[in-house]
Amino acid sequence: MKISFIHLSFITVLVVLLTGSNYITQIYGQCLGDQKASLIKFKNNLTFDSSLSTKLVKWDQNADCCLWPGVSCDEEGHVLVLELDEEAISHGIDNSSSLFNLQHLEKLNMANNTLESIQIPTEIYKLKNLTYLDLSFAGFDGEIPIELSRLTHLVFLDLSSYNSDELSDELPFSHPFLELGSTDLKTLVGNLANLRELYLDGVNISSKGSEWCVEKYSRRKVNREDLLLAQDR
Repeated sequence: MKISFIHLSFITVLVVLLTGSNYITQIYGQCLGDQKASLIKFKNNLTFDSSLSTKLVKWDQNADCCLWPGVSCDEEGHVLVLELDEEAISHGIDNSSSLFNLQHLEKLNMANNTLESIQIPTEIYKLKNLTYLDLSFAGFDGEIPIELSRLTHLVFLDLSSYNSDELSDELPFSHPFLELGSTDLKTLVGNLANLRELYLDGVNISSKGSEWCVEKYSRRKVNREDLLLAQDR
């Protein structure tokens, strides 16, 4: 009996070593029903090029959503990370999106998509646990919503956008750009006390606003090369 116990223990350890983090994920990362439903609804409302997608096309409704490409969960099955960069998404993100039901999200990456002149939804403020938000070169345009200032846990924020000097007939989509509009930069990021990296390359902001931002984050010891700020041209 003692020999069997030792043998079983050895096999258990061996299985853990061989399967590594995937083994832990399968035990602790099973997707909650409401999280999976929100992800499926989110995907179904998106328009994307399936021939270019490497993640969304592999979302199997019969599988644990915590194992889907681009998705990571906590031990309780809440979605913490959603990385859908370079998925050729062109439509389907607005204030009614079920994306904003994923309120445990800590990282959202929608960079380098082909959204056709869609404004950043104001409902993004509901993702209050975000520490990392990358919407760079995704195709968003218009005025940056002040609601971003409510994401007070942000450490990383990238809103970089194409500007008029970067327009090219080689790009396969229209050429949107972002601007502060009626919101000044100080108001936008003034409440983001945890912010360490801010990228606004190509965004239409005022010279005065950018000077304030460089001064503020220099005091927070952010490397200036990490802070890309476009000037009005």
